[in-house]
Amino acid sequence: MEKKALKYGGYIALGLIAYFLTVRLLGLHENPWLRLLNGVIVAFGIYKVIKDLKAAQGVKFNYFEGFKAGILSGFVATLAFTLFMAIYIFHIDTAFAEKIMAMGLGSYATEPGILLFIILIEGFASAVVLSLLFMQKFKPSWNIS
Repeated sequence: MEKKALKYGGYIALGLIAYFLTVRLLGLHENPWLRLLNGVIVAFGIYKVIKDLKAAQGVKFNYFEGFKAGILSGFVATLAFTLFMAIYIFHIDTAFAEKIMAMGLGSYATEPGILLFIILIEGFASAVVLSLLFMQKFKPSWNIS
């Protein structure tokens, strides 16, 4: 289970990084509304890991294992993407964090580390919520036939 979750976490992170770089090339990376597609990428990856785990385990699949796989893959993706964003913010485009924070946080935050913290918390929260959501579809049924 862990191996599959780590693999999908890597795929999700690569998808997020590729999407960010594509948006960056188009010059739209400062548009906060385009971050919504990050959620779609994460949702698709978590859905796939739970679906594949259920297919692999068959009748042995249980709620806890599926939930754990979704959270683990989401956390791995979040950590990898946050690391990428840290490199981007501190070494490639240092003005990016200031522009984003000025749009969303105003004068409350001046440290780029706050932006990384927000990315990390959003990613972790998304992983938990999406894992709970998708497990409603994939959980074993106790209904009487």
